Amino acid sequence: MLLSQLLKLRSGLALVALLSANLAVADHSEWHVDVSVPKLSELASAGQKAFNATCAECHADNGAGTLKGPPLIHPIYNPGHHSDKAIYTAMRNGTRQHHWPYGDMPKQAVGFYESSAIVKFIREVQEANGIVSQSHR
Repeated sequence: MLLSQLLKLRSGLALVALLSANLAVADHSEWHVDVSVPKLSELASAGQKAFNATCAECHADNGAGTLKGPPLIHPIYNPGHHSDKAIYTAMRNGTRQHHWPYGDMPKQAVGFYESSAIVKFIREVQEANGIVSQSHR
């Protein structure tokens, strides 16, 4: 009887360990990107701080993407597809889910200067990672 209970406990602990390990490595989705951050302008550097304080919970530090939100350093967000105005509007008003399966983006409490700095940061990092303006298809 005791041996049977110990074996059940051991099996249960093994399952918990396995599930915990899977959660630990599942910190991003298949769309996660590796982001190279260049030397930033003064405004973009301020934007990086604001982004990482405000946006990183869902989009990860430097916009690499998480299980809660998409990577912003991604070709889908190139300036020809998502203009600076679209990013401002998404921050100010939130936006409905449309490219990714993460759900709607809630509006963010960031002021005009922070918003401008965040957009500048996103654009400088995109450019450093080879993301350039492409016509919307």
